[in-house]
Amino acid sequence: MMLIKIGALAQRTGATVETIRYYEKEGLLPEPSRSAGNYRLYREEHLERLQFILHCRTLDMTLDEVRTLLEYWDGPDKACGNVNNLLDEHIRAVAIRMEELEQLKLHLIALRQKCSQEATAKSCGILNTLADNSCHNSNDLTDLG
Repeated sequence: MMLIKIGALAQRTGATVETIRYYEKEGLLPEPSRSAGNYRLYREEHLERLQFILHCRTLDMTLDEVRTLLEYWDGPDKACGNVNNLLDEHIRAVAIRMEELEQLKLHLIALRQKCSQEATAKSCGILNTLADNSCHNSNDLTDLG
């Protein structure tokens, strides 16, 4: 049976020690056993579970989404319809965020166009537009002349 310390687990998964401890605190990773010197000792199951969690996180899943997926992973005989629903919802959320990011990009492009040549900071169109309190609404950036 493989038993490794937290540093080795971090190295094998690419996670930081702090991240591993955080996932333990959040209940995503079960508490490891301890050595006589009180070092955490992780088994193969910890490695596999951590890799699962990290993969979910690279897909920008929330900890609650990961927690739900882990419930199904831990119960292999459960029907996975809710897993499909969770992923469908996540896909919708990503699509909305992509639209928001596209709008942000357009606003930044409009802002960038406020200063087409080098000038003093005092007359910088970008800085003056950012300082203009009347344009707190992000839609106003495209309306500025």
